[in-house]
Amino acid sequence: MRALPPPAGWPAGGQDIGRLVDRLHGIGRPPGGPPGGHRDGLDWYGGGRHRAAVETEQQDARGEWLRFAPVQPLFRARAAQRLAVLAYHGVTDHRSFGAQLDRLQRLATPVSLDAVLQAVAERRPLPPRSVLVTFDDADRSVLTDALPALDARGIPATAFVISELIGTERPFWWHEADFLARHGGRARSLDCGHPSQLLHRLKAMPDPDRRRSLHELRVSADRRPPRQEQLTPADLLALRDGGVAIGNHTQGHPCLGRCDDDTVRAEITGAHEALTRWLGEPPIAFAYPDGGHDVRAEAVLQELGYRLGFLSDHRLGPRLPSHPLQISRLQVDSTTSTRRFDTILSGLEPAYRRWRRQAVA
Repeated sequence: MRALPPPAGWPAGGQDIGRLVDRLHGIGRPPGGPPGGHRDGLDWYGGGRHRAAVETEQQDARGEWLRFAPVQPLFRARAAQRLAVLAYHGVTDHRSFGAQLDRLQRLATPVSLDAVLQAVAERRPLPPRSVLVTFDDADRSVLTDALPALDARGIPATAFVISELIGTERPFWWHEADFLARHGGRARSLDCGHPSQLLHRLKAMPDPDRRRSLHELRVSADRRPPRQEQLTPADLLALRDGGVAIGNHTQGHPCLGRCDDDTVRAEITGAHEALTRWLGEPPIAFAYPDGGHDVRAEAVLQELGYRLGFLSDHRLGPRLPSHPLQISRLQVDSTTSTRRFDTILSGLEPAYRRWRRQAVA
């Protein structure tokens, strides 16, 4: 198939391509967490869902081009010697998700959390093309949609749990805030502006201000958000028994960088104690809320005996993680097209996004 022309400014040809591969892989990790941030607050209710769908279509269109870019084979070859950890949130399109898993079976070597832990403990790299599937927040669709698809293909996974939601019908706080702002909710320290900007403003606040603003939104809104059935302790056991390991994602999913030291410790230890009680064993893996590393959190994790910690920096990592409490992950969605999925797995799409941000800056 004829390769499509690259966008303006994208190098092509022989030596330029080789230098481009090295340069793109070398671009530094962006500060403050994953590119684009946590989108969940825009994916649940009407307007946000439409914007998210448009964004996904645009990204998939770019992925269509990138799959046939001259550098894709080079990225794919390099990715074979890297570890790809996929970071999902939930499953909203089970057919697309199933197609992605089928691609993993053909193109990669799915591995379990225990396999990553063993590689770290024995200082032995994972097999080439290793891929670990993970889910943040533990939306109920992980049980109802992801588990059957994973089980049918024998693919292991890991789900990182927000402990204070287990056994409740409370929505995720970013979903709740989005709904309340769209239904008259106001907060004194929050210039709501357009609701699409709400999540960004809440995350930028110190954690006590965020919690206070959420309370003000609740008492001032003219409607309460719909209930959202969450996983139960029994569901966590069912996931574990089905090959989905359970990890810690804090008590309430705050932005740890906006929390004081005591809150960082309480968020991690509170979830750790709850999960240990429900599972009968302590969790050994942690995913940083919003995907950004926090040195204070890492210190607490070390005290509690955690062996693995996961970022959401949209990067591939080494097959033998050099920093086990700072393992890179790739952001992916169950609706992602299989062609774009291939460019994410190869590392080309993440590298292109970093290059674009650097070019604009």
